[in-house]
Amino acid sequence: MTDKTNTTDISQLPNALEHLDEIVLADERRPAVFLDYDGTLTPIVSRPQDAVLSDTMRATLQRLAALCAVAIVSGRDLADVRKLVALKGLWYAGSHGFDIAGPNGECTEFQEGRRYLAELDAAEQDLRGALANVEGCLVERKRFSIATHYRLVAPDNVEQVKNTVQRVHGQHAGLRLKDGKKVLELQPDVDWDKGKALRWLMQVQQLDAAHFVPIYIGDDVTDEDAFRELADDGVGIFVAQETGVTRATCRLDDPDAVQDFLNKLADKLFESQSWTDGS
Repeated sequence: MTDKTNTTDISQLPNALEHLDEIVLADERRPAVFLDYDGTLTPIVSRPQDAVLSDTMRATLQRLAALCAVAIVSGRDLADVRKLVALKGLWYAGSHGFDIAGPNGECTEFQEGRRYLAELDAAEQDLRGALANVEGCLVERKRFSIATHYRLVAPDNVEQVKNTVQRVHGQHAGLRLKDGKKVLELQPDVDWDKGKALRWLMQVQQLDAAHFVPIYIGDDVTDEDAFRELADDGVGIFVAQETGVTRATCRLDDPDAVQDFLNKLADKLFESQSWTDGS
């Protein structure tokens, strides 16, 4: 059994585009694809509202979804990511999996997360009050989390932002603090994350690991939970050109490479379907 605590230097990971057949299509299981949004389907931008999905990426997702299961698993609010992707027929998990919706009107919230809404409200108020005068700092409230973005904050003020978020976190024992790319996020401190949400999505779609190989593509710290979850029976693909370590098993450089990978995967699936159908 794979050690789920193992990490690998990102630079040492095989490139998923160069090893598509052996990484994804080496066995007879059918792919099921799970995708982060920011930094994976779109480039990282200074303001979250500017992360707009390209028409070509949307067309790629639509084509792939006709050939295999595709789901979006994002830290964004559910309504936000559904609006941005704007494709019917997909499962969407927002707020790191705390809020999930299916293609036929199915909706579910991780029930335990609701108990923390009042504490999130209080922490949001504390953060907005303490950071209101820090130029470039954005406090983004989602239903089940609060993200404090400091990408546009002057370098001299970054430590102030980090210290403030850590102080507020210390005042709210029911919340956990997650560190991401130029963002600090407060979430309910419960046993639920993107990895748990991925397993739930597989179960509800009847994608058993004996017949389906789950592929998760993401670019940030919160995606490590999904990579860890797939250590035994799936494929984790880290999107980055940076250095560091990850639990993923292969990498892609950027969202353009992600699109190439998804298109090539769709090509392979279409070819295998055509061969099976005898067309």
